[in-house]
Amino acid sequence: MDSKSLLNFFAAQNAEIDILWFVIHFLLTALLSFLLAKAYVKFGNTLSNRIMFGKNFMILSMTTMLIITIVKSSVALSLGLVGALSIIRFRAAIKEPEELSYLFFAIAIGLGMGSQQAVITLVAFAVIALILWLRNMTRSDKVIPNLYLTIMGDISEGQDMMGSINQVLASQGSDFRLKRLDEKKDSFEFSYQIQFPDIASIQACRQALRALDPDLKISLIDDRGIGG
Repeated sequence: MDSKSLLNFFAAQNAEIDILWFVIHFLLTALLSFLLAKAYVKFGNTLSNRIMFGKNFMILSMTTMLIITIVKSSVALSLGLVGALSIIRFRAAIKEPEELSYLFFAIAIGLGMGSQQAVITLVAFAVIALILWLRNMTRSDKVIPNLYLTIMGDISEGQDMMGSINQVLASQGSDFRLKRLDEKKDSFEFSYQIQFPDIASIQACRQALRALDPDLKISLIDDRGIGG
């Protein structure tokens, strides 16, 4: 195949895009990604700010749909997309697998709508949303720790800091779980997921921890609300 024939082949691949079809599916993509963000905020369990993270789903889904709609009408554009993606570097830190799962879901919505698979995309969204709802409904009624407590300090010779800290948390909190432990030669960092019955218990816990070591660095992050 000579160069002229190759150019004619690529030119013949271009196809007109139905504007009405595009607008309808674009709006459906926006709606599904909006509902996905709401589901992520309600059913998610990540430590990050779910409301802020969920705001990215709509633009991600709609951008994905736009790209797929454009490049699928032209082989030349498809090849150009491969080259463009090869020079893009994403630096966003995905801290938890659940975040990645929802991002893939948002991308899948855009891919499905952009490739004219609206029915299967809607069905898949409904099934996955139902599974998320059922999983949330079948959770144990036991109160789950809803605050994230990080304690950092220096290691004192002959002192069991973890044991002392655990005793304080057991006496002041209604439930707690050790989520992460980082230890160096002369310092430590413990991360807990903990439930407090009320604000007074938080203050009592802070005072008890300070009594162990006044130089402890204490960080407390609210996940779903105290006592929620």
